[in-house]
Amino acid sequence: MTSQEFTHKTQELNNLLFAFALRLTRSRQDAEDLMQETAIKAYKYRHNFSEGTNFKSWISTIMRNTFINHYRKAKTRRHLNQPADAVTENIEVNNVVANSGEQNLRMQEMKRMLNSIGDIYSVPFLMFYKGYEYQEIADQLNIPIGTVKSRIFSARVKMKQMIGERRAA
Repeated sequence: MTSQEFTHKTQELNNLLFAFALRLTRSRQDAEDLMQETAIKAYKYRHNFSEGTNFKSWISTIMRNTFINHYRKAKTRRHLNQPADAVTENIEVNNVVANSGEQNLRMQEMKRMLNSIGDIYSVPFLMFYKGYEYQEIADQLNIPIGTVKSRIFSARVKMKQMIGERRAA
């Protein structure tokens, strides 16, 4: 497709494409931006258009995909409404003193729970928690790997039950 053919076909569909862009974006300015970006992409890839196929569908698909990609990017990115310097300045000014009191209470509670389930379950569980692999735990405790997995699983189940009981109380 030549540049002139592309321009002619795009101009014929201009009103229809703008209406589609407006329906997607719900904003006149965003629709104009989407139209422009679609035209650029379509022109760039005009050699991929197969003669004899529907040009309106082809360019509408490009517009829809462009809109979806922008929507996904905007959804995942966080936009700052102020310069980065102001944000970092606010962070530095509002220094917070670290308080590990709540974390210490939770750890004490976890240790009490581990002690209540017995060493047969708590030792493999703690080793796994500290980063040991199943085989290392099995070798160190002189038990089969399946037993290690079973005991860790059982420890998790028992701990979950205890946590559930405490929340219910």
